[in-house]
Amino acid sequence: MPGPLCRRAPAKRPSRRPRPLGSANCKPSRPRRPDGPIRFGSAQVTVKLPPRAGIGLKPQHFREVLAVQPDIGFFEVHAENYMVAGGPYHHFLGRIREQYPLSIHGVALNLGGAGPLDEAHLDRLVELMRRYEPASFSEHLAWSSHGGVFYNDLLPVAYDRPTLQRVCSHIDHVQERLGRRMLLENPSTYVQFETSSMSECGFLAEVVTRTGCGLLLDVNNLHVSCVNHGRDAVASLADFPLSAVGEVHVAGFTRDADAAGAPLLIDSHAAPVDVAVWGLYASVLARLGPVPTLLERDQDIPSLSELHAEAQRADLLLSSGSERNADLCLEGAQ
Repeated sequence: MPGPLCRRAPAKRPSRRPRPLGSANCKPSRPRRPDGPIRFGSAQVTVKLPPRAGIGLKPQHFREVLAVQPDIGFFEVHAENYMVAGGPYHHFLGRIREQYPLSIHGVALNLGGAGPLDEAHLDRLVELMRRYEPASFSEHLAWSSHGGVFYNDLLPVAYDRPTLQRVCSHIDHVQERLGRRMLLENPSTYVQFETSSMSECGFLAEVVTRTGCGLLLDVNNLHVSCVNHGRDAVASLADFPLSAVGEVHVAGFTRDADAAGAPLLIDSHAAPVDVAVWGLYASVLARLGPVPTLLERDQDIPSLSELHAEAQRADLLLSSGSERNADLCLEGAQ
């Protein structure tokens, strides 16, 4: 469980869960890219998300997606919204899955929790993965339950050796059950732990080395955490284990202030992507090249056409062959 804290807590938090950077020379010693066949047990899975922009699939857009069939690279859904046997969600997702690549994103595996994983929850996840055979599965570096109590939140972990061992054990178990490599998402953070003995970058790199998992780089989370803890996002990006990244997320944040009046950003997914995040994303692509990118929006959800238009900015950056095209994209985001 988390230990003593040494950083301010937010003055107030939105009703949506906040979504839970580093030192040099912390690249994974054995980088494994999630773009080839990966074997776990007898299973073999190849990640096939296209290097394009995707969006989160929302129920209010189900019918329009099927009717219009917008030119979108892929769709992503939260696993926990589909952990039932039937119903309209599965009806529509099954039809959309026939037309588009699918990514499944978990929010409740409790990878950073002190206790064992919930096997019933994992059973439901295994069944969901078998049903839809998504191109990618990802989860968060966070904990969400303890002592039999579930918290509807993604809570932070200490970057120390006991947590590292626990997270790696949990990821090993998940990958063995799923028969595939998963991607681990870097968190947005609002506190830091006195017990942490390594940077977030070093922690993530060590998890990759020990488990063979990939990483989901959430650029908004990176920006939010850096602002909240007084770090430079570009410098932190230089330390991130980019060789393990198989998917990228971009999203909007909410501006707030802590009790002392210092700036505090909340990973709310309630606004368009900020120009600072677009700029950091362009820096990611300059280092990585084209990589599957999800535009997240979970509050104040706009029309499908508005989401598509914003995703096209990411597509422009992904396909940009010149800095001028990237500059035009960033100007459009302001």
